[in-house]
Amino acid sequence: MSHLDTEIKILKADTIEMWKLVALQLGKTYDALTTFDRDLAREVISGEKRVNAFELKIDRDCENMFALFQPVAIDLRFVLATLKINSNLERIGDIAESISRFVLDVEEDFNKELLTITRITTMFQTANAMVNDTLRAFELEDTRLARTAFKMDETLDQINNSASHVISDCIQKYPDQIRHALHVLSMIRKLERVGDQTKNMAEEIIFMVEAKVLKHGTKKE
Repeated sequence: MSHLDTEIKILKADTIEMWKLVALQLGKTYDALTTFDRDLAREVISGEKRVNAFELKIDRDCENMFALFQPVAIDLRFVLATLKINSNLERIGDIAESISRFVLDVEEDFNKELLTITRITTMFQTANAMVNDTLRAFELEDTRLARTAFKMDETLDQINNSASHVISDCIQKYPDQIRHALHVLSMIRKLERVGDQTKNMAEEIIFMVEAKVLKHGTKKE
């Protein structure tokens, strides 16, 4: 195994570790919201420092790889894809932290019916599945599994598109819970972005494995 092969193996292992950390952060955020576990929300906020540290390390490792090894072909695509995936993972970590702060910002449990009507729990479960499926796609270099993210992202978009009307109805039904309703609307917007970030990562996996660019609706060999 060449020195470059060894460095790529280490970089992939670090990226997988960061991916698992971000997936864990998102899962804990869901649990904190649905069980109103404020200590868990604080744990997510504290854990964001580890996500940021991971991002800086992986960025630095990618830059060193360009400088020292000048990778080409599949190796170059791997490093380029990893750089972009790293950035998207960090943003998902930011979103998990941000949603956790909403949990800390209210003094009572979120109304269970509000969470059900707005389908935010469905969004969380879908976003979690997307993050975990793309992680597995990255590990296995499985582009078919990566492409499942596109369909799941449509679910997040549908819920997000109807959110304003649903929240408006909720505010009329629960006028004493306007703050909760507005927080849920903000969370829905953020989870929609998790879908976008994860779809970006799926595109990078496909680019890495198949040398195709899917962004902006184009497909090029």
